[in-house]
Amino acid sequence: MTAGWVAGAVRAKAMARRVLGAEAARQVAASRSLPEAQRILQSTPLRDAAEAGLSLASAQHAVAATLLWDLRVLAGWLPRDGVSLLRLLAGWFEIANVDELLQAEAGRPAGPEFQLGALATAWPRLSEAGSAAELRRALAASAWGDPGGDTSRDIRLAMRANWAARVAASGGQARTWATAAAVVLRSAEPSARAAAAAGGRAGGYSRPSAAARLPNPGRPRTSAAEAAAATEPWQAEAGWWHRVEGEGRVLLRSSATDSSPVLGAVAVMAADARRVRAALASAARGGQALEAYDAMV
Repeated sequence: MTAGWVAGAVRAKAMARRVLGAEAARQVAASRSLPEAQRILQSTPLRDAAEAGLSLASAQHAVAATLLWDLRVLAGWLPRDGVSLLRLLAGWFEIANVDELLQAEAGRPAGPEFQLGALATAWPRLSEAGSAAELRRALAASAWGDPGGDTSRDIRLAMRANWAARVAASGGQARTWATAAAVVLRSAEPSARAAAAAGGRAGGYSRPSAAARLPNPGRPRTSAAEAAAATEPWQAEAGWWHRVEGEGRVLLRSSATDSSPVLGAVAVMAADARRVRAALASAARGGQALEAYDAMV
């Protein structure tokens, strides 16, 4: 292990200790209003989400942006291959940026972009696209690859499939998680086809060309994979996050002389950010959605 990995592991463990945690997140979820929930966050590392006057969407964005900032800081403590790992994992933020870009191009309200800095894969160039066709060409010339079409659905699905495949290719525990995620993504295909057949908005993952890019889980060998295939997509997603967080904590406690502690920290911080975002949504509904919150997290 290089000195960079040692320093990075120490920094990653310190960052993971600063997460809000399940108990405090549930207190946020039980709040009677968004401002009440934000007051709980004021003395935490998530204080940017506690600024007065923020909408729910803005507060949730601030939570995710805090996670991204932590990843950028952590990257500064890692050797080159560690930075590459974080850049790969930060692909979610680039996907989110493209989602907002597509919203704007469709004439719909779009949220602010995430500032990826050195963790960007191709975002500065993608942001310059003035149409879906230009965006497709920019993606094709990057590590994201050609989405196979220039509709919003084509692009969104292909980027997610590409991301899962690239994370799986990184090996180790990340491959295990990406393979399980592929089961979750594939489980949404039937509902997407049904929605399309009914003329509704297809929100799942049914396009064959994009789905083919997902890492093939083969025959499910774990109870988590079996559960993902047998439950509703939202339940499968919740189960996946529960698994990732639990296994991430195991990695975080390890003394392995590789990237394991860093990967574990990222998993724990990402799961906590997701939980806090869900908690804020519950609070915005007056804390009356605790049953749904508990089911999601």
